[in-house]
Amino acid sequence: MSKKTKLELTWIGKDERPKLEPRILIEDPAKSYHAAARQLDADIFDNMLIHGDNLLALRALESDPRICGQVKCIFIDPPYNTGSAFEHYDDGLEHSIWLSMMRDRLEIIKRLLSDDGSLWIAIDDNEGHYLRVLCDEIFGRGRFVANVVWQNRYSRSNDAIISLSHNHVLVYASNPDVWKRIRNRLTRSAEQEKQYKNPDNDPRGPWRAIPWDAPNLRPNLSYKILTPSGKIRLPPEGRCWSRTEDQWLEIVDSGLAYFGKAGDGAPSFKQFLNEASAIVPNTWWPHEEVGHTDEAKKEMHGLYGKDNAFDTPKPERLLQRIVHIATNPGDLVLDSFAGSGTTGAVAHKMGRRWIMVELGDHCDTHILPRMKKVIDGADKGGVTDATGWKGGGGFRYYDLASSLLEQDRYGNWVISKEYRPEMLAEAMCKHLGFTYAPSQHADEYWNHGSSTEKDFIYVTTQQLTHDACRKISEDVGPERSLLVCCKAFNADPDKFENLTLVKIPSSILTKCEWGRDDYSLNIANLPLADQEDDEPSAVSAKRSRKSKASPDAKLSLFDTLGSGEE
Repeated sequence: MSKKTKLELTWIGKDERPKLEPRILIEDPAKSYHAAARQLDADIFDNMLIHGDNLLALRALESDPRICGQVKCIFIDPPYNTGSAFEHYDDGLEHSIWLSMMRDRLEIIKRLLSDDGSLWIAIDDNEGHYLRVLCDEIFGRGRFVANVVWQNRYSRSNDAIISLSHNHVLVYASNPDVWKRIRNRLTRSAEQEKQYKNPDNDPRGPWRAIPWDAPNLRPNLSYKILTPSGKIRLPPEGRCWSRTEDQWLEIVDSGLAYFGKAGDGAPSFKQFLNEASAIVPNTWWPHEEVGHTDEAKKEMHGLYGKDNAFDTPKPERLLQRIVHIATNPGDLVLDSFAGSGTTGAVAHKMGRRWIMVELGDHCDTHILPRMKKVIDGADKGGVTDATGWKGGGGFRYYDLASSLLEQDRYGNWVISKEYRPEMLAEAMCKHLGFTYAPSQHADEYWNHGSSTEKDFIYVTTQQLTHDACRKISEDVGPERSLLVCCKAFNADPDKFENLTLVKIPSSILTKCEWGRDDYSLNIANLPLADQEDDEPSAVSAKRSRKSKASPDAKLSLFDTLGSGEE
C-alpha cells in the first residue's frame, strides 16, 4: 500500500533541487536611467531592472530584507509550455522540467510576498490545471482566491476543433481574509452606468432597483409587506427578506421603496448611482474591458515597429486592472518573467515601485528602450492617457554577478579568480548583513558599508599586522565600531575595543550542502589558503542587512574561522 499521506502532484525529478549559491546584483550605471528632473513629488527612481536568470535573481532578492516579505503584487507570465518555438523563448520544455522550473521559483516568490500581498499568474490550458495543483501544494489551497478568465481573443478560429477564446489568470493571496479587506474595487464603466435610470424623475438622479429578498430562512425576516396597491407580499418560497421589518419601514419612510411600475410588484429599494459603491471584481474579464492579444501587438508595433515586436505580449489594460486591484500608489510590484516589460511600464505609469527580471537579450532590446520612453513621457500608447502619465522617475539596471565559487583541480570549492575585489567587498557586505556603500573620502578608506550610523565594515585581502590594526582603530575613532574582514591578522583583537577581526578563507569549501528550503550554505572544515593582495574598490550599489549579532543568523559564505590570532 502507498505510504502517501496527502494528495499531491508528482512528476519525474520532483525531488531534485537545484544547487543555488548566493549571487549579488551589480548595478550597471551606464544602463540605469533617470528623468532629468522630478516631475511629481511621488516620482520613484529606485526601481530595479535585473538582467539574468530569474531563479538566481529571485534568490538574491530574497536575501534583501527591504524586498523579502515586502512585495505587494507579483505578476508572472511564464512560458506556457505549448511546444511552439518562439523567437525569444524556448517554450517547448518537457512537462516535468516545466513543473520543476515553476516549483523552484514559486517557492521563493511565496517568501517575497507581503502579508497582504497577492500573486497573479497568466497561463493557458496546456499547463494551467497542473499549475493550479502545484500552487495549491506550495501556497496551500486556502490561499487560492480565483481563476480569472481573460478573453484574450475575440475572433473565431475556423480550423480548430473548438476555437479558444480565453486564457487564465490564477490568483493567490498570502492571507485571503486580509487581502479581501484591502484589495481595491473597480470603477464603473460607462456601459455599466447605463443600468441606472430615472423613470420617475427622482431629483436624486439615476437609480436601479435592488431586490429586498435574500437566500436565507430566518423567522424574523419573513414578515408581511404592504404594497401601494394594497397587495400583501411575502418572501418567495425558500427565501426571506434581506433585513428586518424596522429596516424596511425606514426604507419606506425615506422614499426608497419600489414595487415596479404597477405598484404591486416584488419589494425592492432604490440604489442611486451617486451613492453606489465601486464594483467587486469578478472572474470574467472580457476583451472590451482589459484588451486582447491583437491590442497588445498593436502596442508593441507602436513601441518597436512591426519588424521588432515581441511575440507574446500582454495588453497594458490587463496589467492596469491587476495592479489597480492588488496595489496602491507606492506599493512594490514584481515580475520575474518580464518579457517585453509591460508590467513595469504599467506599474510606473500608475505610480507603483517595480522590479523586473529578464534573462533574454530583449532585456536590452525591448525593456530598456521601452522604460526610457515611459520615463521621458514619450510613450503615448497603452494606458498612458488613462493614468494621466506625463513622464518622470527612473530605474537602476542590474546584472547578476558571476559565481563567487569555482572548483579547483581537487574538487574543492574556491573563490573564483574572475571575482573582482569590489565584488568580494559587496558580497561580504551582503552576506554579513551590511549595506554596501563605500566612502568616497580618502581618509575613510576603511568604510565599505554600514549597518547603523556607528557600525561599519571594512574588507581587505591584506594580512593585517598589529600596527596596521592599531592605525585602523585610530582612524575609525572611539565613537564608531568596525568589522574588519581580512585575509589574516597577527594581532590581539581584544586590544582594540572598536574593532572586530574576522578572516576570509580563500578556499571556501571542502563540503557544501544547499538547504532544500532556504538554500542557505552549510559550511564545515574551512581550510586556509592564500589570496591576491588586492584592495576592494568602490562600486556604487546598495544592499540591506540583518543585524550581524542576530542569534539565529545562518552560517554564511564568509563566516569567521575563529577569533584567535593568526
